[in-house]
Amino acid sequence: MDSLNFYQQVYAIVRCIPAGQVTHYGAIARMLANPRAARAVGYALRALPDTPEFADVPWQRVIHATGEVRAGASGQTRARQAALLRAEGVRVSRDYFVQMPRYQWEDLLPHEVAAVLRAARDGL
Repeated sequence: MDSLNFYQQVYAIVRCIPAGQVTHYGAIARMLANPRAARAVGYALRALPDTPEFADVPWQRVIHATGEVRAGASGQTRARQAALLRAEGVRVSRDYFVQMPRYQWEDLLPHEVAAVLRAARDGL
């Protein structure tokens, strides 16, 4: 049985974020039972391969906990991330901030995370 590495786990969780909602790096880390790994979540998203296999990972929906939009994928700009979010109905200010209380996605519960990771692992 193959297991998922941390980056694959991040991608599996990020795939669950619905259009029009955002979360932050720390929330993803917390869901993966590694609350101090917010930077590692950022590294995972910046390392996201630009290939069809990963085209369904909505990296733009993960922003800073303050609501600041920062480029989260390799080669992407914050303007591109903001444009993608705006296209989904998320209001992004001119200075690249999102009102987190309005658009924040509710974290998955531990049993939901386990199910998502199990499904991703089984799909390997």
